[in-house]
Amino acid sequence: MGIRAAHWDDWSLEGLLGAKGTLGQRVSLVVPARNEAATVGAVVSRVREALMETVDLVDEIVVIDSDSVDDTYAVAESAGARVHRAAEIRPDLGSHPGKGEAMWKSLFVTTGDLVVFMDADLHDWDTHFVPGLLGPLLSDPAVQLVKGFYDRPGADGPLEGGRVTELVARPLIALLFPELGTLVQPLAGEWAVRRSWFAGLSVPTGYAVELAALVDTARAAGSSAIAQVDLGVRAHRHQALRDLGGMATQIIAAALGRSGVDGLDQEAVLRQYLRGLEPVEHVVPTLERPPAEAYL
Repeated sequence: MGIRAAHWDDWSLEGLLGAKGTLGQRVSLVVPARNEAATVGAVVSRVREALMETVDLVDEIVVIDSDSVDDTYAVAESAGARVHRAAEIRPDLGSHPGKGEAMWKSLFVTTGDLVVFMDADLHDWDTHFVPGLLGPLLSDPAVQLVKGFYDRPGADGPLEGGRVTELVARPLIALLFPELGTLVQPLAGEWAVRRSWFAGLSVPTGYAVELAALVDTARAAGSSAIAQVDLGVRAHRHQALRDLGGMATQIIAAALGRSGVDGLDQEAVLRQYLRGLEPVEHVVPTLERPPAEAYL
């Protein structure tokens, strides 16, 4: 059996609440955020009102602030989240910039048996994202990781909202990890995982966290340990094409490392040419955190 697919409304909220109680599972919503003061408040407040105050599906909402220089921390805290600065979590383990680092650090400040990750820059979305992602985990003990997928309104064509997916992740999957080929959006920021499983994975500190978790899960437990759920519609802020080069570099490094390529450094120098022969150089970190279970 390969990766199974479902729709967010395949489970009723009442059924999920019953399963959560029967299984004795706690749920943590983790929102990694960097300079997302404009949107993180709505993400936190809407989930808190719908899934904590109205019903008891989510037990805690934790925002991991990754070196923000705007009001992300204050806005998230005012909206009802517990907020931690990534650099201040387990300072004995050091700190690195990046989304994966924030997600890895979240394991030290959350208590949920099931962890739902959501990006902080969402615009068009609804709170059914959370129960939709929890459905496979609460109904099938063999499922370890659940990816969301969705339509992106307003993009200039069906592929314009996922350029790194189409130009980097999907070709890598086709060539190196074909068992993941049925995933609609492998880099989606909305996904859920069993805490014990995520704590056993090596985690890239940057944007490769999503692909790495999928590859490592499929290799360790088979593709049937992965499910994907249609969440409907989602929109978020798109980055400029030039800014996606670092993300692509990190994803390729994680894929190469998992394909047996030795000798990769923990950082790469990305040279981009805007005009003429003078490059703009960016140092792109490609290091990975070891499984968090060794430090919990």
